[in-house]
Amino acid sequence: MLSTQDNTLLTQIGPGTPMGNLMRRYWLPAVMSREIAEPDSPPVRVSLLGERLVAFRDTSGAVGILAENCAHRGTSLYYGRNEECGLRCIYHGWKYDVAGNVVDTPAEPEGNTLGPKVKQPSYPCHEVAGLIWTYMGPPASKPLFPDYLFNHVPAETTWTTKAILECNWLQCMEGEVDSAHLSFLHREWGNYEFDDRQSLFKQDIAPAYEIEETDFGMRLVAIRDASDGQQYVRVSSFVMPVTAWISGSRSKSPHIYVPIDDHRTWRIDLGILDHVATDRDRVREHQIGPDFRKVRNFDNNYLQDREIQRKGDFTGIEDFMNEDAAATESMGPIYDRTREHLGVSDRGVISLRRYLLAQVRSLADGGTPPHQVTDPARNNMRHVDTLAEVIPANVHWRDHFPHLTIEAQPAE
Repeated sequence: MLSTQDNTLLTQIGPGTPMGNLMRRYWLPAVMSREIAEPDSPPVRVSLLGERLVAFRDTSGAVGILAENCAHRGTSLYYGRNEECGLRCIYHGWKYDVAGNVVDTPAEPEGNTLGPKVKQPSYPCHEVAGLIWTYMGPPASKPLFPDYLFNHVPAETTWTTKAILECNWLQCMEGEVDSAHLSFLHREWGNYEFDDRQSLFKQDIAPAYEIEETDFGMRLVAIRDASDGQQYVRVSSFVMPVTAWISGSRSKSPHIYVPIDDHRTWRIDLGILDHVATDRDRVREHQIGPDFRKVRNFDNNYLQDREIQRKGDFTGIEDFMNEDAAATESMGPIYDRTREHLGVSDRGVISLRRYLLAQVRSLADGGTPPHQVTDPARNNMRHVDTLAEVIPANVHWRDHFPHLTIEAQPAE
């Protein structure tokens, strides 16, 4: 269990909080590209780390993320006019470019110097893999964008979804580093798509763990007995500060948990496929409403079907995302971890908490956070990966997956 003090330290992410300061040292996904797909399309509200922002794509296609309230009198720029390479406030016409510079103050006398003296708070953006990422930390500490696998795959072989989870980000992330729950929360039987993995989850419900710290965060390896001289090895990666790389049935899938505030979280899933994405790959999109709230949610008990629960699905809840949400949202907005009783199967959760606490305290003491990529020659994130395979029991997973090094290798 965690002390009340440590629980607060890990769960509060607003401006000026220790965990919030740590998260702001990294590139975080803020909005899906398709939300502002066209130049001069309407701006969208963005809520991240307790801050109210707006994102827009200007006439040239450049993307900006600005504080929502106009620097002049505070009117929301969400209602602004996106035109002629800038976002114009509807109240008095102040206009901002994607960097937050005031480029027009039409109600002021000619020659007035007020505009050049004002800067709308803004954050730099980087667009890749159908997502617009932003950096919200000190400008002098801005790292390079890490060269992950998804930087290089064709758009047609990826998919992205975004949904609101109505609980603190840590509850979500702890579920990702817990492989034991796969044998229960996601168990299905009968004629189901995941039968190949289900038999392995059911056969060995108490996986052995190997956990190691890396330059990007933590690698978590869960090993299950697969009989006949074989073992099922599931390798997951926790990547600072809010991403878990998970191996799905048809894709590698980074699951990214960006705090909206202390009580709500964006779950952003990015599927990396070895084929052109199909309707089957994008099936999760139908589980999420236009307001990014899950169709199955706490208010409707996730549309749980008790008959299916008896006959073919351990939870009676459709889709892994909704099962995860039922487990984490039902804990409440921020769970009181002093009430827990942890066991050996919680080793991944315990390791994650210790790791995060160490990084938060190190930054507060003036240290440099891990996974701060500054050298282009070493910006090679091939070792950030997720895999799940049945391999011979007498072969160590590292020998079978030699690219899973502790540190990044020089870029090729």
